[in-house]
Amino acid sequence: MTHAPRLPLAVGLPMAVASGLAIPVQGRINGALGARLGDGIAAAVVSFSTGLIVMVLVSLLAPRGRAGLARILPALRERRFPPYYALAGGIGAFFVFAQSFTVGLLGIALFTVATVTGQTLSGLLVDRLGIGPAGKKSVTGIRVIGCILTIAAVSWAVSPRFTGGAAGASGAGSAAAGPADPTALLLPIILPVLAGFLMSFQQAMNGTATVHYGTPIAATLVNFIAGTCVLWVAWSIKVAVAGPANPLPGEWWYYLGGPMGCVFIGLGALLVRSLGVLVTGLGMIAGQLLGSLGLDLLVPTPGTVVEAATVLGTLLTLASIVVATLPWPRGAFRR
Repeated sequence: MTHAPRLPLAVGLPMAVASGLAIPVQGRINGALGARLGDGIAAAVVSFSTGLIVMVLVSLLAPRGRAGLARILPALRERRFPPYYALAGGIGAFFVFAQSFTVGLLGIALFTVATVTGQTLSGLLVDRLGIGPAGKKSVTGIRVIGCILTIAAVSWAVSPRFTGGAAGASGAGSAAAGPADPTALLLPIILPVLAGFLMSFQQAMNGTATVHYGTPIAATLVNFIAGTCVLWVAWSIKVAVAGPANPLPGEWWYYLGGPMGCVFIGLGALLVRSLGVLVTGLGMIAGQLLGSLGLDLLVPTPGTVVEAATVLGTLLTLASIVVATLPWPRGAFRR
């Protein structure tokens, strides 16, 4: 096991926010690719396969990557951590599939609220169970308040897009304007909530693996290997049953979703040891909202809505994360 120094909160939290900026960009790309192909699984396969290619190159070319490669098999053989942690990439595969399948139906706004709700709740649970490398962290009242404020702030930030047909307008291939049948949206909403809930477990498992591999490069590579295998099997079954999707697009930007995933998976694996799963997740949520706001301002899609609530909700999210992460006196608000 390696003993890399832990990052202070003042360094680690901005890094978590920066990594979260990649999530809405990936969501926009994967949602557009899923709509273009007419197949969410195929879009997820493309995203994970391109990410795997990037990680193989990084692992072979970077000295720390090669060192991490040499530690993967010994760590698994010696069972330095539960072997199923190596399958955390399956959770990432499910998250990317949820993006590709539901962003076009729900829009990036509702998808964001759903994933943030799941991730925030599970972040408390994972920290309490001590699954990640940072160990157990108490569920204090102030951390619960911070989580509730985060969910409320994110909902407020994206609320302008829920009026009329705007809820789906910010995602490529969105549904037509008009009220949707709530029962028809049940499965598309459950998928991102579950994906967000599982994301905290993925971060915890990747963080533990990073400690033993000595670098997040190796943990990210194993993540993409597992996720790519799961998705190729799922896509092969889908093709056998329903036939192939539309042809791959020629535009280069459709293939950037995988590299974006490399960024936030790798940084998440690095940061959970220092910050814990909840704080890492909250920081990434802040980056996710800031990135979404930036996309809507700089590269708007048809029907994009940016109002005062969007900006104020984003600022309230940042304040909520400060509430949840400040070093409050020991024992204060403890449950």
